Amino acid sequence: MLGTEFRTGSPIWLDLGSPDLPAAVAFYGAVFGWEFVSAGPEAGGYGYFQKNGGTVAALGPLTEPGARSAWMTYFRTGDAQATARAVTEAGGKLRAEPVTLGEAAFVQFTDPQGAQFAVLQSGQGLQRASEDGTLVWVELHVGDPAAAIAFYRELFGWRAQEMQAPGMTYQVLSIAEGDQQEGSFGGVAPLRDGREEARWVPYFAVTDADAVVTAVGHSGGSVLMPAANVPGVGRIAWLADPAGAVFAVLRPDPRQA
Repeated sequence: MLGTEFRTGSPIWLDLGSPDLPAAVAFYGAVFGWEFVSAGPEAGGYGYFQKNGGTVAALGPLTEPGARSAWMTYFRTGDAQATARAVTEAGGKLRAEPVTLGEAAFVQFTDPQGAQFAVLQSGQGLQRASEDGTLVWVELHVGDPAAAIAFYRELFGWRAQEMQAPGMTYQVLSIAEGDQQEGSFGGVAPLRDGREEARWVPYFAVTDADAVVTAVGHSGGSVLMPAANVPGVGRIAWLADPAGAVFAVLRPDPRQA
């Protein structure tokens, strides 16, 4: 289960690049009850989404020409420079050179199938997870799941376990250490159609998926997949904010808690 005790390969950070920061703050405040705290005038608009006093995600302006609004998932690494070399050797691409901030360092990448992700070398990350309005799962959608699993296994040592889902075979991901079920944090699914692009999608835990879908519509967002029950998982909906950044929500099946 995704938590805040970060080990190699764990999702450790999540941020949103947006063309309109005030609009993003208003939208996610209305949908999840998040509050925004600026990182300071020197941070160029970057800051933190918080809930109940803990950081649950971050927000910043788009910095690349032609970039589209999207969520970025960061995974913990013990050596950002070494991970950057491993990514390029395995066929991925650096989106920018590694950035060092004090004792922390991060790098953003594109994997061989076009999905963007990042790594963070730090002992600190999100302060709340797997509770209402916080990150609970991350999901990779790619054309070749087997190749994607092999790529990320080289980087983080992830394990994958096959699970049958409606209309497809799903792979549940877990970190390399400890119990495989307890260490699970995400999954890999095949692209649903030719229009979908390869990407990592964050899932936020909610107590009422249908109410969140309604709030998204009332706040200017889009419903990409209406709320639906997935046996053994919970009730899921796929959504997009007003700038087009894709995310999902999950009301977990209490029997899986």
